[in-house]
This record gives sequence, structure tokens and C-alpha cells, in this order.
Amino acid sequence: MNQNYLTPDGAAKLKAELENLTTVKRQELSKRLREAIQMGDLSENADYIMAKEDQAFLEGRIQELEQVLRDAQIIHNEDGARYDHVTVGATVTVQEPGEEAEIYTIVGAKEADPRKRTISNESPIGRALIGKHIGEVVKTETPGGMLVLKVIKIEYQKS
Repeated sequence: MNQNYLTPDGAAKLKAELENLTTVKRQELSKRLREAIQMGDLSENADYIMAKEDQAFLEGRIQELEQVLRDAQIIHNEDGARYDHVTVGATVTVQEPGEEAEIYTIVGAKEADPRKRTISNESPIGRALIGKHIGEVVKTETPGGMLVLKVIKIEYQKS
């Protein structure tokens, strides 16, 4: 099983989502269920059926978040240490030959959002970069084809 990594910001976002689901969303759904039950015949009550499906989804997401937060390893860089290699929590500047440099932050899978330039340590690029040093060139197969990336810069934010 892969280790579940989270940055402090990622853990805070998941905790806030869990808090919202267990308080606000559960209460809203409970109210919907009560209203649907009051309509009578549950076997043909579309509102009741939909509310039960929503409840199953909600409870599943709550269980997932609880498990993720319980088992997560929070990545801290409290002393602002400078590492000479890429690890989870690093912001890495890489460059393909002849292309503009790109910046990625390596995070755990539950926190990854490629549109925000946060990539999972389990993704092809993330896996290839872990452990690399400035100046190293990595090759990795991605769904878009083979990538050749040179590590230009490695930064860590103090958490």
C-alpha cells in the first residue's frame, strides 16, 4: 500500500470538508429525508429514493475523508530546511529540451490537482522526480508520450 501524504494545507482543506459534511450537509440531508418520508409511500417516492442515494454518497465520502486523515502522513518542513533532492512537499522547476520551464509541487495523491500544478508522488512525473537532484535529467512515460525533464530548481516552503 502506498503511503498517503498530505501537506498541512491539504490536510486543513480535507478537515474543513469533513466538518462541513458531518455538520451542515448531514443536517440538510436529514431534513430532506424527513420531508420525503412525510409524503407517504416510500416505494415510489422519487424524493425519498434520491435522498437515500445522496445519503449513501455523503456517508461514503465522510468515511473516506476520516480514513485519509487518520492514515495520512503530514509533510512538514518546520525548520525551512533545504533538501538537495526532490521529496513530497517540494516545488520543482523542470524543463523539457527547447521548452519553457514548468513548476510543479509534489503532493500526495489525495491532494493532487494538475490544473493547479500540484502533482501526485504516484503520477508518472512525480514518481520520476522523487529523489532527483538539481541538474539531473529524468525520462518518464506519460499518457501523452515520453517526457525528458531536467531538474532546474528545488524549493521547500516552511510549513
